[in-house]
Amino acid sequence: MAALGVLDGANLNGGQKLAVKYFTVAFILFGAQILFGLLAGLQYLNPDFLFGVLDFSVNRMVHINALVVWLLFGFIGSVYWLLEDEAGSPVVGIKLGNLIFWIFTLAVAAVVVVYLVVQIGPGEKSSIWLINEGREYIEAPRWADIGIVVCVLVFFFNVVATFTKGRYTGIGGVLVLDLVALAGLYLAGMFYTPNISVDQFWWWWVIHLWVEATWEVMVGCLMAYALIKTLGVRRKIVETWLYIEVALMFGSGILGLGHHYFWIGTPEYWFTIGGFFSALEPIPLVAMVVHAVFDSGAHKMKNNNHPVLGWTIAHAFGNFFGAGVWGFMHTLPQINLFTHGTQWTPSHGHLAFFGAYATIVIAFFYLAMQKWRGNVWMSGNMAGDWKWKWSLALLHIGMIGMVMGMLVAGYQQSFIERAIEGSTWMGYFTAQAHPWFLQGMWWRQIFGWVFAAGYVLLAWDLLTIGKRETRPIAVLHGDASPATA
Repeated sequence: MAALGVLDGANLNGGQKLAVKYFTVAFILFGAQILFGLLAGLQYLNPDFLFGVLDFSVNRMVHINALVVWLLFGFIGSVYWLLEDEAGSPVVGIKLGNLIFWIFTLAVAAVVVVYLVVQIGPGEKSSIWLINEGREYIEAPRWADIGIVVCVLVFFFNVVATFTKGRYTGIGGVLVLDLVALAGLYLAGMFYTPNISVDQFWWWWVIHLWVEATWEVMVGCLMAYALIKTLGVRRKIVETWLYIEVALMFGSGILGLGHHYFWIGTPEYWFTIGGFFSALEPIPLVAMVVHAVFDSGAHKMKNNNHPVLGWTIAHAFGNFFGAGVWGFMHTLPQINLFTHGTQWTPSHGHLAFFGAYATIVIAFFYLAMQKWRGNVWMSGNMAGDWKWKWSLALLHIGMIGMVMGMLVAGYQQSFIERAIEGSTWMGYFTAQAHPWFLQGMWWRQIFGWVFAAGYVLLAWDLLTIGKRETRPIAVLHGDASPATA
């Protein structure tokens, strides 16, 4: 065991060493997402910026796909991080897991290079396989699609085989079932139909259920583990809410998908059903954190990792407001009639993805750094603790500022483009040139730079946190081991 505060792989088990690799790539892709988002934002304000060199369509595509892929890397890394600890057994097939990591990483790098180099060209069958499928959010070429499924299947094997060899906990059982859906639902976006409405129907099963259902359950598992490790919360509390989350997800997740259906020609009743049920998904996760914090109140909120606790609480409320409140706000039928396709949508999307997913992955970054440095003290009065607090603050200030800027722009679009002009092309261009829209875009860009500053500070903090500490990890109350579940 290395000295406290010193990065040493000897502090980590096999699954955690693999997790660190995934976390490293995830963080780099997070930075790429921010960079290309800033470039796309500048092109909203000055369409001639980098025109013919790095077009808006490419910047936007890399921005969105980097978001999906860095979160996927973060989730896979987080599961590998907890796997041996939860199962009480070394990861089965760890060499295969490491091989797949390098294949996955090189494939992502190749796809990004192709996006940047081959920006225009004829849409042929060969381009679907080699360049770009042209489907928003899942533009990756077909070979990369197949590769993602293979990687997830190997990941699934590692997880199932490890829990089978070791022990199944409530968290482990839910995680295994969720990974079946994670691998299966992605297949819905890997075939085409001649009818655009049918094609969009299946495409939404990937965009909504793969991301908003399987990911939501996965972050529930991650949150449950993080609360046990940082607060010493009783396992039965988090696992009870995790079961409720699964029940509600299966009960409302598919119905919630219906708020997308109305716009592709399906029956009108899906509009109201989807608008209501899509808002229910985050409720159990918020309840899990509230119950855990309430339970820990009796122990004066004693915890062993302030950054993880801070980001976990941020996740609970970011999920509730971003995915729940902001989603419900613009998917209600009477509202969505005017807001669909305006800046209201990315306003919800930014807050939902950051609040529901990015925050819990960042929490696991800090969980990893603590053990990597030999289970160093990361509680109160930690050396240099201002950095993690300010990075959390800047990232949230930047995100909320961008969200409100887009909301203002979207409100103006709904008013002029939809209510007054009646969804005509003239109305679209009139709204895009309106001062309120431009002001919203300027505020989005300014707060985007604030968000980028938070990212830089986060990187600095993750590289240095615990480095000067000589105190060991704080001892928690209670016994939170899987054996006591």
